[in-house]
Amino acid sequence: MKWENQSSVSEFLLLGLPIRPEQQTMFFALFLGMYLTTVLGNLLIILLIRLDSRLHTPMYFFLSHLAFTDISFSSVTVPKMLINMQTQNQSILYSGCIAQMYFFIFFTDLDNFLLTSMAYDRYVAICHPLHYTTIMREGLCSLLVALSWILSCASALSHTLLLARLSFCADNTIPHFFCDLAAVLKLSCSDTSLNEIVIFTVGVAVMTLPLTCILISYGRIGATILKIPSTKGICKALSTCGSHLSVVSLYYGTIIGLYFFPSASKSTDKDIIASVMYTVVTPLLNPFIYSLRNRDMKGALEKLFNKVTISS
Repeated sequence: MKWENQSSVSEFLLLGLPIRPEQQTMFFALFLGMYLTTVLGNLLIILLIRLDSRLHTPMYFFLSHLAFTDISFSSVTVPKMLINMQTQNQSILYSGCIAQMYFFIFFTDLDNFLLTSMAYDRYVAICHPLHYTTIMREGLCSLLVALSWILSCASALSHTLLLARLSFCADNTIPHFFCDLAAVLKLSCSDTSLNEIVIFTVGVAVMTLPLTCILISYGRIGATILKIPSTKGICKALSTCGSHLSVVSLYYGTIIGLYFFPSASKSTDKDIIASVMYTVVTPLLNPFIYSLRNRDMKGALEKLFNKVTISS
């Protein structure tokens, strides 16, 4: 272990996933395949939205930003995890750990705010269809995305700047595959009470307020759908928000299970598995959810495929 001025470490050791050495190669191939699928799948969504004029709507504007966020979110943790698995070098520099933590919190919060913006878009589309184009104008959509970036940046900075003032003079081993904020705070020999207060206030607010807005939006959407007399109209209304609702359920389900119902055992294995779910699996599934459950996306994909086939 390296030291700086006898008060802080210059690097941390990431213990990684709880897997046996003989399983390293298999899991490396598995997570590499999942990461490449995540990147390519979300890039395909961005490409389809840019190329197909029918997808130049507020919903797909938010979706393209969500796809970019999912690529970035996975890229914050997965490549480092894969490198550690391949090289058996578990160290990460102190500065690298702080940077990884900042971007992890940033893109987590950005996911929350973008999902909230998409829920509001679905609420306006179903509950106020005649005023949809007036309300969800380009200026408002750009403002919602910009506000999401600003709030996410402020949240991530508040955590990382407070962390940077702490000293680390004991164990430098992090029982995780990335620099998790809670795990790093446990290693500090400084007073972390202010950090814990900020986690409880800012962190909980960033999670619960967007989720509350999403639940309110879908509550009103549900009330509106129940008033629709025809079954065809109900199916059409549900189809417009089915993909988004699936992503929200998957994303928040894993986070709530991890942070609101933590494992009572001292072992962190369950927490690590839950973290893999929302850092690796959720971004991987998003492209499949939006492409398989969405008629417009499937149409754009078929159109692109036909163009490629004809040109070749």
